[in-house]
Amino acid sequence: MALSALGMVAVLGVACLLRPDPRGFGTHIQLGLAPCAFKTVTGNPCPTCGMTTSFAWFVRGRFVRSWCANPAGSLLAPTCLMTIPWLVAGAIRGRPVWFRSVEGPVITLVSSTVALSLFFWTIRLFLGGR
Repeated sequence: MALSALGMVAVLGVACLLRPDPRGFGTHIQLGLAPCAFKTVTGNPCPTCGMTTSFAWFVRGRFVRSWCANPAGSLLAPTCLMTIPWLVAGAIRGRPVWFRSVEGPVITLVSSTVALSLFFWTIRLFLGGR
């Protein structure tokens, strides 16, 4: 739990260091990563296009821009922020707070993130978004 909390702190910390791409996607390139292969091949965004940009806007308090970059990212970023204290408390206790194990909350978080990403991606594709 402590490692997960540190990971989330690191992700949010990196988001603070990145300059959000004004296009709403592509901020991850500042990390030395390649452009989205899905978008390069198909011309359409992938479900996670704009996620890094969304986090970068979120940590700056620009919530509308975060939503526009990637709605799922704009919901995941505050979830990560709120999860950090829960993970730290669980690490200190030696077991999760309010739950018997971390598997249930983690499965819920991951499946919700995937479902929301696919939902908003589908909407973008049908509405002709970037």
